[in-house]
Amino acid sequence: MKTYEQVLEIVELALAKGDYHYCIEFLLPIIESFPLSSKEGVNLRTILITALCGINKKDEAKSFCKELLKSYDNKTRENAKYLMEVIDSPDIKKPNNWNVEFESPSLLNKQSLNSLGKKQAVVKRKKFINVHDIPTGETKPFQKGFSLIIFLILLLLIPLLSGCVKVENTLNLVELDSITNNLVIESKYIKKFPWQIKFEEKIKAIFPDAEISQEESSFSLKNKNLNLDNTKKVLKIIQKTAGELAGGITNLEINSNQKNFIFFKKYFFKMVIDLNSIESIDDLELIIKIIHPNKANLISKNNSNLEISKNLIIWQLNPSQLNILEFSFWSFNKLLIGISIILITVILAYSLRFYRFKLGTDLPQLPSK
Repeated sequence: MKTYEQVLEIVELALAKGDYHYCIEFLLPIIESFPLSSKEGVNLRTILITALCGINKKDEAKSFCKELLKSYDNKTRENAKYLMEVIDSPDIKKPNNWNVEFESPSLLNKQSLNSLGKKQAVVKRKKFINVHDIPTGETKPFQKGFSLIIFLILLLLIPLLSGCVKVENTLNLVELDSITNNLVIESKYIKKFPWQIKFEEKIKAIFPDAEISQEESSFSLKNKNLNLDNTKKVLKIIQKTAGELAGGITNLEINSNQKNFIFFKKYFFKMVIDLNSIESIDDLELIIKIIHPNKANLISKNNSNLEISKNLIIWQLNPSQLNILEFSFWSFNKLLIGISIILITVILAYSLRFYRFKLGTDLPQLPSK
């Protein structure tokens, strides 16, 4: 039996040549060998639906779309709904006035030819189309096949318009004594790039005790219960390892300080990521998400690649640039607030007991001797 890569190469070549019949005959006997729960099965069924639509076998294409609608993956179901809408779109007829018909040259009458006894040349009359007096008529739908062509073009443009690999690092600063750093690398293609595999192997060797999840198209690294200094070390190691594989010199600096008030603390953070030596890559997304306990204030508001909400900052990094982020937020001094509440409660309880004893009771008292 052929491997998935061999099958994919054959059917994509047939689809590119427009040989839909061969693509269908090749896929139908082996399609069940690739289960619907796998990405390979979903990809091959999508190609089969495209080929069936190409030869106008909409009923069979619908049956495969219904299979995709039962998938547990949200993206697969959304794509299946879109395919079903394309298949159910009405047939597009070509208006008659779009065609140009040419009349055949007039022929001489056979009897007149016999009577003349010789052949005479037939003069062709030139026909001209008078476009000035013929109305164009109402706007008609496009002819069938147009929707399929547009769908195929959009399908080819999707990988070009969006990143192939998404690198997302989430830093949870809600508890500064127990920080969580979560790194996720997601590939939008079925196979990972060689640099992804090398990076994953190095990271697993550096952080053997971390929570690591490795799948066919994604990789996740989670470090928990870190203090601020350890968090900086973890981020620097990740940055240095990625920079070595990218073939450039990168640098990460994280500066932090705090101001203490009676019941509150104000934290200031400045993150500088130097990617000047890294060339811009169109198919790579670099995103840092920072979760903070309260609403953050941006000190530098000139960064157009920032999205900030109540408790979240989304920072998209730009290669070949120096990326800078400065922000601050407030945090409660929970220990001092707790001690103050306890003291106030004790004082109130003692005061009530003292004044109650001073007022006395209305009960009769025994006579004194």
